[in-house]
Amino acid sequence: MQLSPFHLAIPVHDLPAARRFYGEVFGLEEGRSSAQWVDFNFYGHQLVIHEHPKTSAQEQAHTNPVDGHDVPVPHFGIVLQWQQWEALAERLKSFGTKFVIEPYVRFKGQVGEQATMFLLDPCGNALEFKAFKDMSQLFAK
Repeated sequence: MQLSPFHLAIPVHDLPAARRFYGEVFGLEEGRSSAQWVDFNFYGHQLVIHEHPKTSAQEQAHTNPVDGHDVPVPHFGIVLQWQQWEALAERLKSFGTKFVIEPYVRFKGQVGEQATMFLLDPCGNALEFKAFKDMSQLFAK
């Protein structure tokens, strides 16, 4: 299956802090920008941060229980290869990232076993990064 790149635009109430976070902490390549927005290459997808007043979801995220953890909703992220996920987890730790859910393997020994981690950007947007050792488990029931 060939994936098409998605485009996701998110609100950020502190554009300089969000720009540093996505550019320096994640090491994402910056694309076009203006005084109010910045494009990033998010693992081959287009992520745009738009300056916007703080939203209610950024103030206090709702959560749903998943595998014994409170998962913030809404959230977005990417499914990485296992080694990429491990390298990203180490990179984020080296920057002193505070995780909402520390990197771990959930659904261990079950269908859909996956590595996952959750964190917030400086503006309160929740992100999830996950990986499967067996990518055929991505949509397994």
